Amino acid sequence: MTDPQLAIAAGIAIAGGLIGTGMAQSGIGAAGMGIYAEKPELFGRVLFFFVIPETLWIIGFVLGIILLLGIL
Repeated sequence: MTDPQLAIAAGIAIAGGLIGTGMAQSGIGAAGMGIYAEKPELFGRVLFFFVIPETLWIIGFVLGIILLLGIL
């Protein structure tokens, strides 16, 4: 299959992306609910800022796939 070190590196990349996403969304979600409670008309903007950290796990997943397939 692949080199075990690359598999470990891919796992770390994916886990790091997931952990980073969770940490970012916890703060954004708490602040966003406070904003939404005060001004419900800002729901779209709050949702947009809540979704932005999702790119972290996508980047981690893509990097893990790149490492496993040996593209780099």
